[in-house]
Amino acid sequence: MKVIDNNIVINSDNIKSQMRKGILEYCILSILAQNDEAYASTIISELKDAEMIIVEGTLYPLLTRQKNQGLLKYRWEESKQGPPRKYYSLTEKGKLTLEELDNVWNGLVETIKKIKTNEDYFNNVKIHCDSI
Repeated sequence: MKVIDNNIVINSDNIKSQMRKGILEYCILSILAQNDEAYASTIISELKDAEMIIVEGTLYPLLTRQKNQGLLKYRWEESKQGPPRKYYSLTEKGKLTLEELDNVWNGLVETIKKIKTNEDYFNNVKIHCDSI
């Protein structure tokens, strides 16, 4: 939490959390694309390593939703220790979806860069806002 002045408090942890939730499904697809297939604990570990903090209770509903959307498939593999493990991988639809998400993400990043570095943009916005 950050206090800007006596009247404005910004909860940056909450903002970060909301942004992470918005891109978590994209991150899952990206991890699976890099690994061909992965067990849920591997996905969680990679998300934690990338500071996209997640608990198993958050991951499983997302995996189920992506499977139901036809983006993921899974296979069972017997484990030497404990119950069988479910390994997830991308379907063809998942790969195409990831390509589109990559395009959208890259476009958003470029747009934000333009906005943040274009002084004329901010001057025009300020002039427009001042005239309202």
